Amino acid sequence: MTQTPPQAQAQTEPQPRPQPLSWKLVIDSADPHAQAGFWAQALGYLIEDNSPLVERLLAAGAVPEAITTHAHGRRAWLDLAAARHPDDPYDEVSGTGQGRRLLFQRVPEPKTVKNRLHIDVHSAPGQRDAEADRLVGLGARVLRTVDEQGGSWIVMADPEDNEFCLN
Repeated sequence: MTQTPPQAQAQTEPQPRPQPLSWKLVIDSADPHAQAGFWAQALGYLIEDNSPLVERLLAAGAVPEAITTHAHGRRAWLDLAAARHPDDPYDEVSGTGQGRRLLFQRVPEPKTVKNRLHIDVHSAPGQRDAEADRLVGLGARVLRTVDEQGGSWIVMADPEDNEFCLN
């Protein structure tokens, strides 16, 4: 009987599928709370409520008041704000979303170049122009309309000039 070397055996056996990873999209921002508010309204998401955690850490003296603020009617982190999908799970202690989530973090430098990554927002059939009007009412801008053989969409910018597409 011939034995198969361990290297050859490893190549022929099916490899287990890796465990899916959780992720969030982190977006640099000058005003994370305004951005979280815009995107929560734009997508029908919820602004994360981290106030129970923030209040508990403040009461314990674990964090200074200077790194907190009041936003959206509650105590929040000064430099972070997130919008999460209303149907996805979240940590009840911290308020942190555990599913589809946009996290905005304050950075000192302004946006200077085109996004390398952007969000595509899909409107209901026949509702793209009405959705564009709604998003403009929330603070977005229309940059251009693209009509190509492969499709048509509107390139827009959020209140901090991050480009996104409306299909």
